[in-house]
Amino acid sequence: SLSELVDGIAADGHGLVMLMGKGGVGKTTLAAAVAVELAHRGLPVHLTTSDPAAHLAETLHGSLDNLTVSRIDPHAETERYRQEVLRTKGAKLDAQGRALLEEDLRSPCTEEIAVFQAFSRIIREAGEKFVVMDTAPTGHTLLLLDATGAYHREVARMLDAKGAHYMTPMMQLQDARRTKVLLVTLAETTPVLEAANLQDDLRRAGIEPWAWVINNSVAAARPHSPLLRQRAKNELREVEKVATTHARRYAVVPLLSEEPVGVSRLLELAGRETEPA
Repeated sequence: SLSELVDGIAADGHGLVMLMGKGGVGKTTLAAAVAVELAHRGLPVHLTTSDPAAHLAETLHGSLDNLTVSRIDPHAETERYRQEVLRTKGAKLDAQGRALLEEDLRSPCTEEIAVFQAFSRIIREAGEKFVVMDTAPTGHTLLLLDATGAYHREVARMLDAKGAHYMTPMMQLQDARRTKVLLVTLAETTPVLEAANLQDDLRRAGIEPWAWVINNSVAAARPHSPLLRQRAKNELREVEKVATTHARRYAVVPLLSEEPVGVSRLLELAGRETEPA
């Protein structure tokens, strides 16, 4: 169950937990459920999202001791970064130089740098608390990982020669003691295949997913209707595939009869008893 995965996460006392997967598989809800369960156990948690479409505040529908919630807003971060560069680099430039700098800052990679900086700032907190991150859908996440990898190579190139000690965000993501990646999917052929492809991409970047979470499972909801029971039967083949081929550890989260909104429903999702569908 998800509760057992949370036991494994909680044992470390702090760290980064990243939920990754395609859009529409329930990452935001599960990130909120993991964060709420950790906070409920008295552990300090920062729940954050880099998904522009996520509505964490609506999912939580309330507050909880030990839990901070934030969102990486690409537009706000880009503007903050632009102002900072203009204030520092732009201060000594003449009007023409400043105009060129402003033009540079309008390029698409400015947003990537700004979001990466915000991401780096937040994951540094995982040294003393839990940071639970609901990531943007797969494509955006891979772009962020590309930026993280490029930054790591640049730092390594400069500091290796000096023999300096350093820890880049990429090294943090690759360190299984510091970071746990949860791949979120559904018990259907295409979502499982997509999650397996994402796992391959992560492994190529030196990041080993810690667990898979199969969300919205009809089989786990123990349905009574013949139609749903047939669907549940079809799911078992995919669950078996995840268990035997793809995942080191996994949890199956049942489809709930209503949207899990609010702290008590999220705690239920994290492993409390649920009603049959």
